[in-house]
Amino acid sequence: MLKVEDLNVYYGSIHALKGVSLHVDQGEIVTLIGANGAGKSTLLKTLSGLLKPKSGTIDYLNDSIAGKPAQAIVKSGISHVPEGRRVFAEMSVEENIELGAFLRTDKAGIQQDLGKVYDIFPRLHERRKQSAGTLSGGEQQMLAMGRAIMAKPKLLLLDEPSMGLAPLMVQTIFEVVKDINKEGTTILLVEQNANMALSVANRAYVIETGKVILSGTPDELQASEEIKKAYLGGH
Repeated sequence: MLKVEDLNVYYGSIHALKGVSLHVDQGEIVTLIGANGAGKSTLLKTLSGLLKPKSGTIDYLNDSIAGKPAQAIVKSGISHVPEGRRVFAEMSVEENIELGAFLRTDKAGIQQDLGKVYDIFPRLHERRKQSAGTLSGGEQQMLAMGRAIMAKPKLLLLDEPSMGLAPLMVQTIFEVVKDINKEGTTILLVEQNANMALSVANRAYVIETGKVILSGTPDELQASEEIKKAYLGGH
């Protein structure tokens, strides 16, 4: 579904992604793990059109999307839940969710999906009239995911969904990730909580200083002493 080859991205003179190659098949959950500043968020931003690559190819459903504007990429079926949630604080919860459907014209379908988001996240339904800025961190994460679901993505890019959340809320968010995937959405997940990420993923890539240093199934990565030491709290 998604194929990235030899991707190079710069921030000014900083070489942030160095020849990254990876692929995501339809229906998979693929996770990227790595330390802070390894280039994981940079990769997602490049895939969703927020950053332009210097070189390399990004093919999505056999169409080249490298360097395309973000709105065209959203239209093609890719939604990005950015790190730090980025909700519109002054707007109500419901207005934030509806913004996700900005490019859709099927009014009945939009209403149906709004109901679906509220089924997944009953808390958002309770708080639908509140301004989004009054929500807790976990509720804002739910809101950002609900908003992305409203775009009916084929591919969902999730950046650090568990960041700053209490353990119970992390559990909830990851249950939702699995449910969204079961319903047919392919997911590329960036996550610092490597154990949690590997528990839901089909495959994983490890990124260090802008390079993919290892890839494999969760079992393969969990068997690697080096990975255990660096990312999984093993000794």
